[in-house]
Amino acid sequence: MPNLTALSLLDASDGLRAGDFSSVELTHACLDRIQALDAVLCSFLFVAPESALEQARHADQVLRRARREGAPAVSRLTGIPVAIKDVLCVQGMPATAGSRILEGFLPPYTATSVQRLLDAGVVILGKTNTDEFAMGSSTENSSYGVTHNPWRLDRVPGGSSGGSAAAVAAGLCFAALGSDTGGSVRQPAAFCGVTGLKTSYGRVSRYGLIAYGSSLDTVGAFARSAADLQPLFTTMAGHDALDSTSLPAPVPEIDLGRGDLRGLRVGVPREYFIDGMQPAVERGVRQAIEVLRSLGATIEDVRLPHTDLALPVYYLIAPAEASANLARYDGVRFGPRRAGMDLLAQYLETRGALFGPEVKRRIMLGTYALSAGYYDAYYGQAQKVRTLIKQDFDEAFRRLDLIACPVTPTTAFGIGQHGDDPLSMYLEDVFTLPANLAGVPGMAFPVGYDETGLPIGMQLMAPSLGEPALFRATHAYQSVTAWQKERALR
Repeated sequence: MPNLTALSLLDASDGLRAGDFSSVELTHACLDRIQALDAVLCSFLFVAPESALEQARHADQVLRRARREGAPAVSRLTGIPVAIKDVLCVQGMPATAGSRILEGFLPPYTATSVQRLLDAGVVILGKTNTDEFAMGSSTENSSYGVTHNPWRLDRVPGGSSGGSAAAVAAGLCFAALGSDTGGSVRQPAAFCGVTGLKTSYGRVSRYGLIAYGSSLDTVGAFARSAADLQPLFTTMAGHDALDSTSLPAPVPEIDLGRGDLRGLRVGVPREYFIDGMQPAVERGVRQAIEVLRSLGATIEDVRLPHTDLALPVYYLIAPAEASANLARYDGVRFGPRRAGMDLLAQYLETRGALFGPEVKRRIMLGTYALSAGYYDAYYGQAQKVRTLIKQDFDEAFRRLDLIACPVTPTTAFGIGQHGDDPLSMYLEDVFTLPANLAGVPGMAFPVGYDETGLPIGMQLMAPSLGEPALFRATHAYQSVTAWQKERALR
């Protein structure tokens, strides 16, 4: 039998449908690889072998019945082992958001995005590591250990969904869910050499997602290729009455196409090619853009003049929303509680002891920005500039179908490299923040390697609800290149 964990998601699905192997065998292969490698990677916070094998046995029954009755209409995801970032609730599994303040919390419900995958027959292996409350760009801020990049263990996998990205890159699972508030799917995808989708704001339900920035949070996913991501996206997407921010838009049919991009107009913003960018990153991205041109796409220059304001705008709006969202963590309703002489002392002891330093930093920033006398000068002004950033994208997409640019200025940086300089860490998100502020979707995928062998990522962005164009262009690129087929830790 071949190395099952080396298969793509679609190849694994084909093998399950044909009866070449079972979901139980596939799940055992992933669990064995997790046991062998994850002590070094720290990509999982919780592994659920018993429930995973139970789900796999049920999937095998569904697949056998489909083969016996000649009914191939089972989901492409039936029997496929996946992982879930530990900011998404799964009933009966711990949900810590990478924080000690939620240690031991077992949610009584399942996030809509996860439930839709379960209904399609996926096997959930466990929960993956994350920066605490998704606040970070490296997965170094988790209270439960630092995740390592499987391409080089002394490098970060990116964040905050670094656990999910590392798990897919190392072949521990066939796909994984993440969340993207300011780049937390696309940046780890780039650092780990996998394909990551940030969905349009409101396209996938946020119900059951532990909130960081409510106007910015999106649920996304990782897999090896755009083709592998397609069934995940179409399964999760769609309106959800449980989420007031969910868009009542129909789930689109995704036509991956045959590699012909004629008629597709792609803009390249000069603001995303900045001084100090690692030369290998710029070279890899520009070469990938030329591949799109060779496939028939029209490449044009485009201006996004307010791009340089995205960083300060994001770091006013996101912490402000976080300070409100995280007020609920006080040791009363869920999570551990620290004793105090009175209720206020209990709050102070619990939050002071159990929140990590980055979370405290952002709560203080956000509370200050929302305080009396400063709201209009900071938060209010940031929202006005956010509108200008969105208008930049609206104007560009009047004549363009996609925007192509780097995901990050560099390849994966060293663990601890930005430990004493939070601002330098924030600058890692300079190319990903605008999409969240504008609410548009993006897809990151590998386009080469730097001189040390670390992956280089490019991202495509589309208008809101424009995911079909992302899939078409990324799949066309991946049909004529092979970067997405490379694996870490063979």
